[in-house]
Amino acid sequence: MTQANTAPAQARETMGFQAEVKQLLHLMIHSLYSNREIFLRELISNASDACDKLRFESLHNPSLLDGEGDFRIRIGFDNNAKTLTISDNGVGMSREEVITNLGTIAKSGTREFFAHLTGDQQKDTNLIGQFGVGFYSSFIVAERVVVTTRRAGVAADQAVRWESDGSGEFTVEMIEKAGRGTEITLHLREGQDDLLSGWKLRSIIRKYSDHIVQPIVMKKEEFKDGQEAVTDEDETVNKASALWARAKSDITEDEYKEFYKHVAHDFEEPLTWTHARVEGKQEYTQLLYIPARAPFDMWDRNARHGVKLYVRRVFIMDDAEQLMPIYLRFVRGVVDSADLPLNVSREILQESKDIEAIRNGCSRRVLSMLEDLAENEKEKYARFWGEFGRALKEGVGEDFANRDKIAKLLRFASTQADTTDETVALADYLGRMKPEQDKIYYITAETFNAAKNSPHLEIFRKKGIEVLLLTDRVDEWVVSHLTEFEGKQLVSVAKGDLDLGKLEDEAEKQEQEKDAGEFKELTDKIAKALGDKVREVRVTHRLTDSPACLVADEHGMSGNLARILKAAGQKAPDAKPVLEINPKHPVVLRLRYEEKKFDDWAAVLFDQAMLAEGGQLDDPASFVKRINDLMLAMSLGGS
Repeated sequence: MTQANTAPAQARETMGFQAEVKQLLHLMIHSLYSNREIFLRELISNASDACDKLRFESLHNPSLLDGEGDFRIRIGFDNNAKTLTISDNGVGMSREEVITNLGTIAKSGTREFFAHLTGDQQKDTNLIGQFGVGFYSSFIVAERVVVTTRRAGVAADQAVRWESDGSGEFTVEMIEKAGRGTEITLHLREGQDDLLSGWKLRSIIRKYSDHIVQPIVMKKEEFKDGQEAVTDEDETVNKASALWARAKSDITEDEYKEFYKHVAHDFEEPLTWTHARVEGKQEYTQLLYIPARAPFDMWDRNARHGVKLYVRRVFIMDDAEQLMPIYLRFVRGVVDSADLPLNVSREILQESKDIEAIRNGCSRRVLSMLEDLAENEKEKYARFWGEFGRALKEGVGEDFANRDKIAKLLRFASTQADTTDETVALADYLGRMKPEQDKIYYITAETFNAAKNSPHLEIFRKKGIEVLLLTDRVDEWVVSHLTEFEGKQLVSVAKGDLDLGKLEDEAEKQEQEKDAGEFKELTDKIAKALGDKVREVRVTHRLTDSPACLVADEHGMSGNLARILKAAGQKAPDAKPVLEINPKHPVVLRLRYEEKKFDDWAAVLFDQAMLAEGGQLDDPASFVKRINDLMLAMSLGGS
């Protein structure tokens, strides 16, 4: 084991943890203690990553290896000192990297993560695990942690010593260290003596870290006089082989799950996975996982993806975003190519035809895995959809080649559901359509309740026609690219003239024509009163209970999309809506005989329609004043 020479301290400095680190340490120590063994898995995973990173850096700069190209991770313990040590000969850290990596949490979604903490220990345990416990898990079992590290390629006197008891501060000083890499010494808490046993440590390593590619080395023990004694002979504890390169029949379900936790740095087990070797023009192996929960930076489309790239089992890079389209950014795992050069760079990946073929193959594999889940494990797919459905929807516009596959995987709320948790597939919608129905109807809105209670649905509810309720912001993007499904056109109930086709009988059509003629004078008068607020005023038969509604042009922008753009600080086209009035409603009937306050009634009718569809009024104060004046006039018997 490489020992640090604790030479006279240079520039010893005491610093405070980032506030989020303090909070995380406190929660972790109290919430994760029941699963304390995971600290060793986390530290070994970090050591493995450090070796992988150095192997990659050495492809471009072989001198970093300094003649020592055999990577390893070493575990040792000292019964007398009550310490446990994990060391590696990987890339190591500089002083700046130590302060950044061990003193702060440089992770997007940090604020959201802490906002989700509830104070419920069991729930918070899952959240902490999902956030990634990493190095800080050391403090579950250690009262003091000492890290000595030397960055590959720097002089021996440029090593760093970091120390903390996890209470709020840490110290950093420059020291000398003979070899590169990192050594973490845990001064164990009272009651953790069982970890000072070779048998115990081996059982933990084989349970959680058997898949680690680098050899995990310990000194052999022998029993003398009933006591366990450490020898000078090294022994490799793990299998030290690439799990994804082994035959599927040789890998247990637990091994797959533990490898996921390593590669994804996730505390929870994956939802599902796929493991395949692809042969043909390109040869590669893929082991891809769907997590059980969405990460906190899920909606940051610029965040790195979660697929590691290997070439012939040699680690090349973390988070190779070229291997997976952005809409599948939740996928974790590894891809190991037999054809790419070892010195491949991100720039080369962007232009590589081989990478494009691998990316397409991985996309199809993930979508096939989701199809199988949707068909055979509906409860699991419902969980997947709740976590990642919004991201998958983005693929409708981004992945033309797989649009039909993605469309079959989409799920939406509908008027047949009582809550947003109840969703319907487009194929299920087709199966429930009326015999005469030839369109798929939908409405977009800001919230589920706004969509479900929209006045545009009144005639559909009366006729028992199901309407999809689209309330995710990305849904506007979806319907702009997915215009039909299995030959049935997707039609917004809030855009264009309402054409129910064969769902209306001849008598209904004749009545509409009659009302349009009878109310022509009224619609013209309302249009004049509203001026440039509307493009047109007309009679409608899509309403049964409400007096009026606003309708966008058939090929124009919906009011919901215009509001989304405005909220995002973008300018929406200045498209005037159509005001449709219900000729059967008492307010509209009264308006035919109104003289003195006709303009006020017309303005209120427009403003109410705007509010009913989730819009905002340009002049709320005038709306309130009109309402009060009209109520007062009615209470006094005026007109």
